[in-house]
Amino acid sequence: MWIHHHAIVHKCCFLLCIILLQTVYGANLDILNVGEELQKETLPLQSGSRIYQLQGLKPNHWYEVKISYPASIPASFSLQLKKENPNFEPKHQRKLLNTEKLIFKNDDEDLQINQSGMYVMLTVETEGVVAIPNGKEREMVIYNIVCDELLLGIPHKAWWVVMFVIICLGVAFVIPSFLPSLLITTDRMPLLASKNS
Repeated sequence: MWIHHHAIVHKCCFLLCIILLQTVYGANLDILNVGEELQKETLPLQSGSRIYQLQGLKPNHWYEVKISYPASIPASFSLQLKKENPNFEPKHQRKLLNTEKLIFKNDDEDLQINQSGMYVMLTVETEGVVAIPNGKEREMVIYNIVCDELLLGIPHKAWWVVMFVIICLGVAFVIPSFLPSLLITTDRMPLLASKNS
């Protein structure tokens, strides 16, 4: 009887621990697929944090995790990369306009074999003060987050801009070779017309 009661207590404690861990970590653990932007994500402005598990990573490829947020919200974001265990302390990084980004190379061959995870921890802290006197501070901050694969340091989705710039530069170099002959011909026409009259 005592052994049966003891086993029930152990099972209840185990279930309670699982429920607590899911509540604490599961609510703040989201999936971030490569190439898919998560829009209008929210975090508490006061010491908010969220852990994203990165999925769709290929070995020996470069990636960029980037967040963007409204400039009207006085917040400071930081990103930190971690393999396997998502429980880690945040590290403050530099700020770049209203974006924060983290560039890394996935050189972990075991990622595909063992299905070990790679995580990004996003933290936010308040920065600055509310400009309106007696105004209430925001409680939540809104942001977008994306993980993109890089090719030559440029995200795949931005390559159309690179191609457009190359075409414009090509046109800018080709047109001047035709312009002098056109300008000379047009400038001579009025001179010839004035000599004939």
